[in-house]
Amino acid sequence: MLQSSTLKFLRALKQHNDKPWFDEHREEYLAAKTDFETMVQQIIDGLQKQDPSMSGLQVKDCVFRIYKDVRFSKDKTPYKTNMAASFQAGGKKSPLAGYYFHLEPGGHSMAGGGLWMPAAPELKKVRQEIDYNFEEFESIISNKEFIKHFGKIEGESLKTAPQGYQPDNPAIAYLKLKSLVVSHAVSDEAVVQPATVRDILKSFSLMQPLLQFINRAMD
Repeated sequence: MLQSSTLKFLRALKQHNDKPWFDEHREEYLAAKTDFETMVQQIIDGLQKQDPSMSGLQVKDCVFRIYKDVRFSKDKTPYKTNMAASFQAGGKKSPLAGYYFHLEPGGHSMAGGGLWMPAAPELKKVRQEIDYNFEEFESIISNKEFIKHFGKIEGESLKTAPQGYQPDNPAIAYLKLKSLVVSHAVSDEAVVQPATVRDILKSFSLMQPLLQFINRAMD
């Protein structure tokens, strides 16, 4: 289970997001980092049992750095105030759809996943797969457990139908999406409970058919 001290560190970092404070509290950061990575390893261990495509995945392949790239950002605070990990075949830099866990105090933690802002060639393949096999796609996202857990698929949408598709296409709402993602909120109270990893793996299991559908299009 995740330690409450990890959430405490992230809360404090949000209040003191600067290098002098971070350097002064580096030991606390390292403890939080180790705690989060331990949890990520537990998630990997469970994922590899329920999704064979996760075979060989390591913690370093999944966890994102806490240091921000501020070169092109108006917000020059140097550190992220969350910890996150992405799980997909080939690691976090893979173009494939994957699972995602986001840890951020204040009710912003979540277990989710999908395909986030893919390059045009990959997005074209996914749109084609949805168009050709919409009945199968619809059966996945209309599953009662899926809807109860995630609600609906989210993502930035085009204002008009993408090139090659008509506005009256039955799948047009999904064909217009630039990303296809789902998420399930995890409260601050829940994230430090012993059942947290089990619950995250349940979320991942429910989204597995969606990821398989998307990744089939890109294979």
